Amino acid sequence: MPDAGPKSEPIVEVAGLRKVFGEHVAVDDVSFTVEAGSSLAIVGESGSGKTTVARMLSGLERPTAGTIRVCGRDRSRPVRRAAERRRRARELQIVFQDPYTSLDPREEVGDGLLELLALHQSERPREWRQERLMEMAELVGLDERHLRSRPGELSGGQRQRITIARALVSEPRIVILDESLASLDVSLQAQILNLLGDIREETGITYILISHDLAVVLQLATETLVMKDGRIVESGRTVDVLHSPEHPYTKLLCDSVPRRGWKPERALQGAESN
Repeated sequence: MPDAGPKSEPIVEVAGLRKVFGEHVAVDDVSFTVEAGSSLAIVGESGSGKTTVARMLSGLERPTAGTIRVCGRDRSRPVRRAAERRRRARELQIVFQDPYTSLDPREEVGDGLLELLALHQSERPREWRQERLMEMAELVGLDERHLRSRPGELSGGQRQRITIARALVSEPRIVILDESLASLDVSLQAQILNLLGDIREETGITYILISHDLAVVLQLATETLVMKDGRIVESGRTVDVLHSPEHPYTKLLCDSVPRRGWKPERALQGAESN
C-alpha cells in the first residue's frame, strides 16, 4: 500500500494461524495484517489453504493454533451468546462463490433484506429500515422490481449483487469475498468489480479477496498473499507480486494466466488435481 503517513492499528491481525484436519495440515503458521480501507487478496490453487483461512476469519472454522484479531478484539475462539455473534457480524461478513445457496428461494429479496435489517438495526423504526433497504438496493444496482422477485427469477449477476447487499446490511467494516466472482462470466465480473470499487470509495470498507483469478486480484486488491500447501510463500503490493514475482510458485501462477498466444497445455500442471 502507498505510504499515507503514520499507520493506525491494523483492522485484521493474524498470527501463527494453523488448521489441522485429521492428519492433514491445511494451514500452517500463517501471519498477516490488513489495514483499514485496504484490500488484501489471498491467492493460490485449490487446496492451497486460502479458503480455510477465510473460514477461520469468519468464524466458520476454529483454528487449531494461532490468533485472530478483528477490529482490535480477539476472535480466535467461537462465541455462543447471540449478542456477541451479532457484534461480530457488524465487524466482518463473508460473500461466498455461489449466491443462490445463500438465498432463501421461497422469499422475496426485499423481505429477506428487511429481516436482516430488523436483526441488526432493531432499535431503528420500520420506516428507517425501509429507507435503508432502498439505499442498499441503489448502492448495489438493484431496483424495486428486483426486491419484489425471488432468487430463482433473477440472473447470477443480480443474485450476487443481492448477496453483497446482505453482507452490507450490518454495516461491517470488513467483507471477505470468497471466490465471489468465479461463477460469473467476464462481463458480469467487470460489473461486480466496478460495484465493489465504488462501494469501497463510498464507505471505506475493507476487503479480503480469496481468489485464483489474478486478473480480478490485480484490479481489486492493493496487497496480495500467495499461498501454497497451507503456507505463505510470497507477499507484498499486488502490482509487485503479480508483475515481478520472486517465488517460483508465484511465477508459475502468473505464467498460467491466459494471454495472447496462450495455449491450454501451458497452464500450471496439476491445477485440477490440487
